[in-house]
Amino acid sequence: MAFADFAFPQVGADLQLTIQEADLFSAVTALPLRAEFSAALVEGATVALAINTEKAKSEFIIAPLLLEMRRLMGGAIGLFSGVELEGDAAKGLNGICDFILTKGPHQFFLTAPLVAIVEAKNDNLRNGLGQCIAAMYAADLYNQRAGRPLPAVFGVVTTGSAWKFLRLEQSMLTLDLKEYYIDNAGKILGVLKYILETA
Repeated sequence: MAFADFAFPQVGADLQLTIQEADLFSAVTALPLRAEFSAALVEGATVALAINTEKAKSEFIIAPLLLEMRRLMGGAIGLFSGVELEGDAAKGLNGICDFILTKGPHQFFLTAPLVAIVEAKNDNLRNGLGQCIAAMYAADLYNQRAGRPLPAVFGVVTTGSAWKFLRLEQSMLTLDLKEYYIDNAGKILGVLKYILETA
């Protein structure tokens, strides 16, 4: 097995998680966007949504938004794309993550603590939930093994245009009741900044 083999909601039973729903981030303030970034994101989204592939959405929407988050954090976070994460290979908790955000500036190698997993899906958010949850669980194991555990590990499943956030605290997995959309990129960046600062 690998992350992609975990399906939702069966992943809850597979990993012995309790799954709940809550409004996690509606109180978080949207961040103002730089005019240059906003214009580039609109152009990128137009191109990506016309092409309508997972790769195009990752390159023209998701990666630029995550790079802007790194800039807003003064380079104090690590941003990784397409790297392998091994939580527990014997349990199938390994695979390639679309994006990983870490609490630390190292960029040449993956270091704990891992804060958030971002899973890109071309079609719909629900299809990425199982894979994202498994990767979040693996990230939690990775942090524990490195002696850098966090109270919570976060996840995001995104189609590029829609973003769904998740939180894993020990064996409690919370799905955010809300979805956020790329036309409100300031809110998405606000949530990501909140996650990275409070982790």
